[in-house]
Amino acid sequence: MNTDLMFSSKSDEWETPQDLFNSLNDEFHFTLDPCSTHENHKCDKYYTQEDDGLSKDWAGETVFCNPPYGRSIGKWVEKCYKESLKGSTVVMLIPSRTDTKWFHKYIYNKAEIRFLKGRLKFINRALPSWNEQGNYKLSPAPFPSMIVIFKPNIQ
Repeated sequence: MNTDLMFSSKSDEWETPQDLFNSLNDEFHFTLDPCSTHENHKCDKYYTQEDDGLSKDWAGETVFCNPPYGRSIGKWVEKCYKESLKGSTVVMLIPSRTDTKWFHKYIYNKAEIRFLKGRLKFINRALPSWNEQGNYKLSPAPFPSMIVIFKPNIQ
């Protein structure tokens, strides 16, 4: 197996599996998706890369955040944590990288963590692969995932 291909990607945008989003949305009733595209947004209110969700105020929103999984992920984790301090509920779907600085600074002992069993299957639209019906195939992530829940005003 070529592990170089397994751990690399031409894109850091991994579209949230719809069934996972639906389950979380039933629980939290999201109002904002701050890091999406016009093609993969999960909420009526959403920001694209061009809108720069990191620069927006999320006050009063219940946020679902599946950020780009590249080098900017730490900025998204910090933003989610800080928005919760201002009163927003923020739920993140991110790689389970418990060895990172951002995990220890903004998540550990500050948020609810739900580790997901197995590997999620995502659509990565930058890496098109089609099934027989002409739909995108789901590809297993090369990493474990976790749901991080930042509740309002908890430090």
